[in-house]
Amino acid sequence: MTDAPVIQAIELHRLEVPLVRPFETSFGRETAREVLLVRVRTDRGDGWGECVAGRDPFYSSEYVDGAASVIEHYLAPALLARPAHHAVDDGHVSGVLIEDPAHSAGIWIDDREQHIEGAAGPTAAGGAAASIASVPLAASVAPTLSFVAGHRMAKGALEAAVLDAELRAQGRSMGECFGAVREWVDCGVSVGIAPTLEELLDEVTGYLEEGYRRIKLKIKPGWDLVPVAAVRELLGRDGMLQVDANTAYTAEDIPLLASLDPFELLLIEQPFAEEDLATHVRLAEAATTPVCLDESILDVTTAIDAIERGATSIVNIKPGRMGGYLEALRVHDACRARDVPVWCGGMLETGVGRAANVALAALPGFVLPGDTSASARYFAEDLTEPFVLGEGEHRGQLRVPDGAGTGVTVGEDLVRDWATRPPVTITPRSR
Repeated sequence: MTDAPVIQAIELHRLEVPLVRPFETSFGRETAREVLLVRVRTDRGDGWGECVAGRDPFYSSEYVDGAASVIEHYLAPALLARPAHHAVDDGHVSGVLIEDPAHSAGIWIDDREQHIEGAAGPTAAGGAAASIASVPLAASVAPTLSFVAGHRMAKGALEAAVLDAELRAQGRSMGECFGAVREWVDCGVSVGIAPTLEELLDEVTGYLEEGYRRIKLKIKPGWDLVPVAAVRELLGRDGMLQVDANTAYTAEDIPLLASLDPFELLLIEQPFAEEDLATHVRLAEAATTPVCLDESILDVTTAIDAIERGATSIVNIKPGRMGGYLEALRVHDACRARDVPVWCGGMLETGVGRAANVALAALPGFVLPGDTSASARYFAEDLTEPFVLGEGEHRGQLRVPDGAGTGVTVGEDLVRDWATRPPVTITPRSR
């Protein structure tokens, strides 16, 4: 039995980080990233997490003001009220039991996976469950916060901060904890909707010159066939190209979307509403381009359901959308068991969230380049040491951090300089 760190206080930091260029999708245009950072203070050191919710509830029902409010008034007080947790070996072949004084039988974290060849960390011995067993405090976050419906992005930010603190106390990196099998990960870049076709091609050309290994185009009705054709011509037939619709289409657009087949795309991402699996199934039957789900995948249950229905053959794993990195590990394992490729999506994260995403993308099931772009793709200055694309044989790749926790250091001076309001500190006495 191993004692986990004890949470003593939780801080919320609100700041605004300017983008190097506007980023437009089918649901809006951003010129700055409104960031909500969570800092967890424990008796054995601090940890940082980043909430991926946007300024407005357009991509998701979650948004920054709502996330900050639910953390301050519900989630953080619940975490601070819980006793210390311990991980125990209960003799089962797979899975882990988390001791929880509020549950006489404990909390069972199921393991659906087997040994993974080549994994360096806990994944080698038992998939997601072994990774989760090694971080009992972080593993207790989701069960503790389950009394609040939804708010996965807020919960994910808290879990990420707790995970960072716990791994720093253990002296282990996120890559080691997750079971990373590579030191470098392939990088793709997400390209927003441009004002003109010429500007789009100029932007894509710049990313190709930087070495990015895959281009993802945002599309919407009226901005689809022409830009895709132009970028495909620029890339040539061997260049990796995919599109992301962010739920902008309806069932009436199935013939239009199927007409993208000649461009030999890696995938088309989330063309229809997140609740509408049936129309995704119809597109998968009508087109040869693989359908990938993003917004529809909330956890391992929805992932398995979508796969079994034939609504998706590739899954975009976004930890914040799933409530945290531990659930993301479960989704990875479930997809890998079903031979479904996965890749790591991005939400304009600063280096705080990017570091953890890069570690996650180093798992064996992540076989497609993710949206784990270099810091300079979005920010002139990052909140952490910048992520920079490699050179030579590592051109178009990012190195997986190997320091404890996320492996990066948050620039607290920048957190203060870019703050849009005073930080909020929640302690047991402030509840």
